Parts: sequence; structure tokens; C-alpha cells
Amino acid sequence: MSKPNKTLNKSILLTFDVEDWFQVENFKGYIPFSSWSSLDMRVESNTQIILDLLDSFAFKPKATFFILGWIAKRVPGLVREIHDRGHEVASHGISHHLCTHQSLGELSEDLSASKKLLEDLTGEGVYGYRAPSFAVDNDILKLIQKAGYLYDSSYNSFAMHGRYGRLDLSQAEKQGTAFKPFSDFLELPVSNLSLGTKIFPLGGGGYFRLIPFQLFKQGMKSVLSKDDAFVFYSHPWEFDPDQPRVKQASKGFKFRHYTNLGRTRKKLYSLIDTFSRCEFSTCKNYIG
Repeated sequence: MSKPNKTLNKSILLTFDVEDWFQVENFKGYIPFSSWSSLDMRVESNTQIILDLLDSFAFKPKATFFILGWIAKRVPGLVREIHDRGHEVASHGISHHLCTHQSLGELSEDLSASKKLLEDLTGEGVYGYRAPSFAVDNDILKLIQKAGYLYDSSYNSFAMHGRYGRLDLSQAEKQGTAFKPFSDFLELPVSNLSLGTKIFPLGGGGYFRLIPFQLFKQGMKSVLSKDDAFVFYSHPWEFDPDQPRVKQASKGFKFRHYTNLGRTRKKLYSLIDTFSRCEFSTCKNYIG
């Protein structure tokens, strides 16, 4: 596997976990899996907002979409449109079950089935995987590689979130902002801000919505001063202020999920515009 593409000095890797509002981990205690099929699917129109925003720039920034298999089965045309617009289609598993809560056999089946489903829809290989809620460990990485993926983008180094996984990458060769834990496989972590021994969450999602843009921008510049790429993540439901409310959810979950949904589109536009001199690459193109 070649080293990351350095055509331009710095790269921005925009990534989107394609799941709907009722599939997020924080709401699992209130919305059973058995009810998903009866709920209002909004993911197609929300993803369209992202695709149109990216196309609104003359230089047509590219992104990676980690698509949930449950979604792909119901709106296969969305998968094809993402691919046809020149973006990377990657896997987010089938049903948003945490990797750490599945048996090795269940996880292996999930990894292979989601990969094949997306490949059948696009007619091309699927090379990347992102675990729901970033729940991975070193043994899970081996299963991801065994299923035929070339890279994983599930590691979030912010240790104060209970669901995020833990990886030991101390012996892994570093290639750009990626790590090589074993032969022909890379881990592409979500970007966070390191200040001394402290790590502050910055990569995207709720942090992007909650942190004032000027502060977020400065954090990105700090990361890019040390690394050659910034890995950003978001979800289509974060562009949808009119989505149904889960009234029985805790106040904390409501705050984290609903705050500033109406500002996400404008903030993402500002991010791309601010860093337009960087290369907006897919994960696959970045790792080479």
C-alpha cells in the first residue's frame, strides 16, 4: 500500500455516517429496532442536502460516506447517487449494532454482508469501514482486515466517552495521519486536538455543532500544523432541524442530539470555504 497522497500540502477528509435520526446509539433505549421500519425515513433528503452543498463549490470537494446496510437496502438509489457523484462509498455495518456487543461470528458476518451489499449496488470495491459509535479494539481491527477492507476509520482518541473503543497503536508505523497496525491495512483516526497530555474532542458530530466556528477553525489549523490531514465526521440527521423529537429521551441526550441542528449546513459550508486551499479527498484516495 502506497503512502498518503501529498499532491497538495494538506488534506481535509470529510466523512459522513449515513444513518437516520432513529438509529443513533443515544436513542436505542427509547426506539426499539423492531420499530425502525415504521418510522419516518429522512436520511435520503438529508444526504441530498450534503451532496448538493458539496456540489455548490466550483472545485467539487469529495467525501467518504460510511453507509449503514439497513439504509442501503431501503434506498439503494441513494448509494448509487453518492457513488455517481464521485464520492467514496464505504461501510458502516448493517444495523448499527456495536461491534463490541457482537460475537466474533456475528461481527464477521456483518462486516462481509455490508461490504458485499454496497459493492453489488455500486459495481465497485468497498475498501473502508467505520464502526458504529467508534466502538473498536485491536482484535476487531483484525476481523475488519480479514473481511477484505483496506482501512478502518473508527478510532476516536477522546477517552472520556464511554462507548468509544480503545486501540493500542504504539507499535504501528505512522503514514501521514494514518497508522499501519499490520500489513496492508491502515487505521485512519478521527482528528482530535492534543494539548500536552490532554486530548480534546474536535473531529465533528456534536462537537462541531456545539463549538463556536472560530474556535473550531483554530483547532483544525492546530491539527493541520502537525498532521497532513484532518478527518472530519458528521451525519445526515445533523442537517435536519425539523426531524421528529424523541420526547422520552433524557435531557442530556436531547441536548447532544438537537443543539444547533439548524446551523450545521452553514457551518460546513464555512469550513469548506475556509480550507478551500486544501485537498478535499476521499479516505481511499488519501491512503493511496
